[in-house]
Amino acid sequence: MKLILCLCLLTVTAWADDFTAFCRARADATTVTGLAGWLFLGSELRHLSTARPWTPDPLPAIVDFNAQLKQAGIELLVMPVPAKAMIYPDKLAPNLNAPPLDQQFFAELRQHGVNVVDITDDLLAHRGDQMYCKTDSHWSGQACVVAAQKLAGLIKDRPWLKQEFTTVMRETEIAGDLGGSEKLLLRYVTGPNGQTVEPNRDSPVILLGDSHCLVFQAGDDMLARGAGLADQLAGELGTPVDLIAVRGSGATPARVNLMRRIRAAPDYLTKKKIVIWCFSVRELTESSGWSKVALTKP
Repeated sequence: MKLILCLCLLTVTAWADDFTAFCRARADATTVTGLAGWLFLGSELRHLSTARPWTPDPLPAIVDFNAQLKQAGIELLVMPVPAKAMIYPDKLAPNLNAPPLDQQFFAELRQHGVNVVDITDDLLAHRGDQMYCKTDSHWSGQACVVAAQKLAGLIKDRPWLKQEFTTVMRETEIAGDLGGSEKLLLRYVTGPNGQTVEPNRDSPVILLGDSHCLVFQAGDDMLARGAGLADQLAGELGTPVDLIAVRGSGATPARVNLMRRIRAAPDYLTKKKIVIWCFSVRELTESSGWSKVALTKP
């Protein structure tokens, strides 16, 4: 039995070392070309090759943010978006496997009372539906649906006003930010009037984060309108969400924007029940910083 256990540990270690070494060798590239037209961000691979403890450490800022919201009677759900290479390592190189590199940090957050929604297994289960754009640095519209359904499963029993929304699947061509173009199947969400569901500042749910909260929602360089995570959450929950998202870092800048909104309207938080904080997992090591942000004035 001991021999079998040792062999298993050696296999897992070799598996992790293999993947980490592959990512580290390509971490300085801006864009990494994989197989069959798949493109990957070098900074994402750099994150996957960086071992804990990280500097700066995001743990204190996230724990502090959770404590502030809890004191205000608001629940925080932290949902990092897994790296594309974690879901599609075989699109980087043949026979490459990815170990659960970020789950150690998720466990640390949970030990400090932070509710982490890990969607890695959910995306893996839907790999065949293309969970990431081949030519863009963001997840796909189908992944937004999977993530929204996961979140809705956790919170949709809350006693909030339900509205009627319509969804329709439509193939859409996009021009990816990593180069090239592709066609994606997107689920568009509309209200009773047939119009896009706009974010609502009076919503009890805040969606906070980076461009993963804007892609397929904001239009223009964000590829489409009406099919992003905010739209899918509205469709699943039956209520529009409030949206605070930035095209840059969803780490400190997004929380600063929330702080500014609170200080501009002191009663802003009184209607809020849940904050969903969604950002790329690479921000844990690749962001400009993880400062604590006081949401209200001392």
